[in-house]
Amino acid sequence: MSELVYPPVIRAVLAAFKLLDLRIRIEGAERVPRSGGAVLVSNHVSYLDFVFAGLAARPSRRFVRFMAKQEVFAHRVSGPLMRGMHHIPVDRSAGAGAFRAAVRALRSGEIVGNFAEATISRSFTVKDIKSGPIRMAVEAGVPIIPVAVWGGQRLWTKGRPRKLLQRHVPITILVGEPLNPGSDDDIAKLTAELRRRMSDLLDEAQRTYPEIPPGVWWQPARLGGTAPTPEEAAALDAASRKPRSEPLP
Repeated sequence: MSELVYPPVIRAVLAAFKLLDLRIRIEGAERVPRSGGAVLVSNHVSYLDFVFAGLAARPSRRFVRFMAKQEVFAHRVSGPLMRGMHHIPVDRSAGAGAFRAAVRALRSGEIVGNFAEATISRSFTVKDIKSGPIRMAVEAGVPIIPVAVWGGQRLWTKGRPRKLLQRHVPITILVGEPLNPGSDDDIAKLTAELRRRMSDLLDEAQRTYPEIPPGVWWQPARLGGTAPTPEEAAALDAASRKPRSEPLP
């Protein structure tokens, strides 16, 4: 597969992060396999999560093919980049095609990235997750790698002003132990186990995050922040839900 777009995009992104002096901490990157297919499943707190989650695979010299909503591919700027990096479009009204494309990529040895919560979590906790990543991994016979990203919400998240030029923001990326599902395993139990692992990783990322002022909006309510509780966040999501998927921010 030709990689004319992905490497220069990564170099540009890393250069921007260096200029902003983002303090990126990655732990557990050795758990990303250096070859073969895998499903990388991350929590979702910001519009930049695909960048940070993708960095988890960089020490293993792997590119992650993220599944993203079709609207991103239709955008005049992001569309050519997404296609050039061989990401996988998802039409939420007809998801079977994206599922098949992801399984093909996994069987060909690619790492496929997925945000199993489907949308950004306003509460900054792990929402209920979809079973799709589990079913992909089972069908393709590959492991699932749970990832937690934290800090990106301070730069750009749902319902808050963008602060993409904010400097010195710590970013935490934690990679958990792979989950190796078998064809006879219960999908519901595997989904619950994956969510538990993601939640544990996110909890660790939040509790070890440096320089947390009291009562900040980007910290979950259970840790003393002023982010919506999961129940409040669900109500906000319901109020803003539209018949079609949310527009490109």
